[in-house]
Amino acid sequence: MIAEFPPGLLLIGGAVLVPFLKGNLRSAYSLILPLLGILQLTTFEPGSFGAMAAFGFEQTHVRIDKLSLLFGYIFYIAAVLGVLFAWHNDDALEKSTALVYVGAAIGATFAGDLITLFFYWELAAIAAVFLIWAARTDRSFRAGFRCLLIYMVSGVLLLSGAAMYANATGSVAFNNIGLESPGGIFILLAFGIKCAFPLLHNWLQDGYPEASVTGTVFLSAFTTKLAVYALARGFAGTEVLIWIGVAMTAFPIFYAVIENDLRRVLAYSLNNQLGFMVAGVGIGSALAINGAVSHAFAHIIYKALLFMTMGAVLFRTGTAKGSELGGLYKTMPWTTGFCIVGGASISAFPLFSGFVTKSMILTAVAEEGYVIPFLVLLFASAGVFHHSGIKIPFFAFFAHDSGKRPKEAPFNMLLAMGLAAFLCIAIGVYPQPLYALLPFPVDYAPYTTTHVVTTLQLLVFSGLAFAVLQRTGLYPPELRSTVLDFDFSYRWLAPRIIGWIMALGGRAWTAMTGGVLLLLNGLIARIFRTHGPHGILARTWPTGSMALWAAALLALSLAFYFQ
Repeated sequence: MIAEFPPGLLLIGGAVLVPFLKGNLRSAYSLILPLLGILQLTTFEPGSFGAMAAFGFEQTHVRIDKLSLLFGYIFYIAAVLGVLFAWHNDDALEKSTALVYVGAAIGATFAGDLITLFFYWELAAIAAVFLIWAARTDRSFRAGFRCLLIYMVSGVLLLSGAAMYANATGSVAFNNIGLESPGGIFILLAFGIKCAFPLLHNWLQDGYPEASVTGTVFLSAFTTKLAVYALARGFAGTEVLIWIGVAMTAFPIFYAVIENDLRRVLAYSLNNQLGFMVAGVGIGSALAINGAVSHAFAHIIYKALLFMTMGAVLFRTGTAKGSELGGLYKTMPWTTGFCIVGGASISAFPLFSGFVTKSMILTAVAEEGYVIPFLVLLFASAGVFHHSGIKIPFFAFFAHDSGKRPKEAPFNMLLAMGLAAFLCIAIGVYPQPLYALLPFPVDYAPYTTTHVVTTLQLLVFSGLAFAVLQRTGLYPPELRSTVLDFDFSYRWLAPRIIGWIMALGGRAWTAMTGGVLLLLNGLIARIFRTHGPHGILARTWPTGSMALWAAALLALSLAFYFQ
């Protein structure tokens, strides 16, 4: 029976009971649901079920193939890690919302048509906003509201694009859409917002760091990777995505280097890693798609690990600011070690997960002859080692001694981090099980002498550059500061420009109306001076003149009436 039940609804429906449970029972129940989901996926065979007709179109509620199964598995794994990490947190709102969020993302992954996709797409957006609000701070409320507005734009674009696509093709099937079909641009923009394309990305850095310690771990795994899945499904081989992805890998590096909030640094590095996936989708070859989706798989795990380590630091010290941390390795050695594993994975060190997934994308870009994108991606690989592989563990656990001596993270947090770290190493050492899940057959060997040596050289020189800059004082220090990104244009600049325009318009209106009144007053005064104290309208008019004026007015009204 479970094999015929839509996988997304398993968690969405199960979340209803969470508020009625307490303590460990609530956490255990929240853990059982994604474990059942993993068991369910093992029973699926390629195909579809849940077909129905609505709005005059054929819909497929659940479509099963290797691409959807890959994301289904990793979404459930991320849910298991997130629930374990949040075991101590008995917030019913956050736990139930997290399950709805995961369920909506999984439902969208298996959606076979654009109408079903839209339903889950919007449900995931609403759940993500409530997950941010679950932190119950003024900053989280404001950030969640801004995210809600941006998510609404994405939903409107998706619905509009789906309507235009259906009108042109007579189908709402969610397959390759491309930019040739009507509505394709709208749908691409809808996916691009959730994937944090350049200039559409600030909701990520704005919202994720404002969620709770555990909420951010859930947020890091689903919204953006669901967008990567949607791009791989609908726009594989769309060349413009190569250049969008390249831009995404490069620009966050500069912001991450100067950012003081380490959870926001991780949000920028999330942007950077998404760029590799988007570029792979843009290439569109079998190797590139395999690289993009496998990198999404690995990224969910190591990014969750990094957010968990910073969450543990925030949980124990009350801050994630680099300027206020340092020396924590003395009392949080396990968290320090797990953070280093996450940093090595995101930096693509050999024997860690990022090495075997990112290399597929780089190889695919090189094989297709995109020289400039390949060079930029190499630069971005070195940059991510700077801000995530070195900066995060260095300023949080080493650097200057902040004097803080917090306890080690709780056992449930360490267990979640340990499992994530194990998976990071296991994928890096033995990637064949992951390769077996990929949508295309894999004929790729990451551990060649050339690739290993080239990668180590890149990492060594990147590390030396950091050391030299740090020793000479040229590396940007961790300071109490606010980094201005593109959201400055609509969060600070635009309201002030609009306010200035409205104030200027108000003064102009006041001046204009004042001038008109002054003119009327002068005219009335002049009439009184010319025609005596009673004015021109109080004079005695001859009967003939009055009849003439009446006829003129009647003729004028008839002319307007019969026009």
